[in-house]
Amino acid sequence: MMIYNNKTIFHPDTFFLIGIPGLEKFHAWISLPFCSVYLVALLGNATILLVIKTEQTLREPMFYFLAILSTIDLALSTSSVPRMLGIFWFDAHEINFGACVAQMFLIHAFTGMEAEVLVAMAFDRYVAICAPLHYKTTLTSRVLLGITMCIVIRPVLFTLPIIYLVYRLPFCQAHVIAHSYCEHMGIAKVSCGNIRINAIYGLFVVSLFLLNLVLIGISYVYILRAVFHLPTQDARLKALSTCGSHVGVLCVFYIPSVFSFLTHRFGHNIPRYVHILIANLYVVIPPSLNPIIYGVRTKQVREQVLSVFKIN
Repeated sequence: MMIYNNKTIFHPDTFFLIGIPGLEKFHAWISLPFCSVYLVALLGNATILLVIKTEQTLREPMFYFLAILSTIDLALSTSSVPRMLGIFWFDAHEINFGACVAQMFLIHAFTGMEAEVLVAMAFDRYVAICAPLHYKTTLTSRVLLGITMCIVIRPVLFTLPIIYLVYRLPFCQAHVIAHSYCEHMGIAKVSCGNIRINAIYGLFVVSLFLLNLVLIGISYVYILRAVFHLPTQDARLKALSTCGSHVGVLCVFYIPSVFSFLTHRFGHNIPRYVHILIANLYVVIPPSLNPIIYGVRTKQVREQVLSVFKIN
């Protein structure tokens, strides 16, 4: 416990994670697709990283950002899915308070990093298509280092205050979190204190998250305008194909994550199990589909992945 404003604030030793409320008797069956998708995420992203590291031709900024995306995907899924599977398989519902806060921080930070790297990838496509002659002089090693620091530092800085906002809350009798992993508003709603500041700051962070989507949308307006001014149909199709993988990743990441964020705050009529299932999907589906999307739609990656698994 801690002292705050002359009052004793109690923090429980442990929280009890329900899993997926209303579907507890189906946890064993639900675990099978989640485990399978998690294994696909591990294998796919590890393969992407191996291919980019070993293949000297994949040294363009696009593949550098793809390597960062794969690293973040591995971290995001690993910080959440094993905990889910522990609940589904072994009824390991209890989690230490500090471990719960740490998991909350990691999930929110890695989600923010993924949003940032998608902005960086949109910028990369913008420069490659709208200013191809200046591509190498614009995306220099120094610029890439600066972008990488922003990808990592900005989400961490915006997530750190959430730790304080959770620690300042009192927890009385209810220590049960209706979720399969620890996240900010899920923990805050268990508190018996005033969580208005938590809700306001959460909306502020979500607004920054959506601002990234707006920036990506603006970049693609310019990209599409440049694409349709290309001289030949083959050039237009090639440019659209190059951007297609990125658009697919954007849809896979943003649609379930935005739905989950908004449902937590405004979707009071949506069944809880639907909300929690969607929240689970956005930390496991994007990490598993991203390497598949890039592996299928990006010729250089596809050829190198096939060469890795080629049987001589």
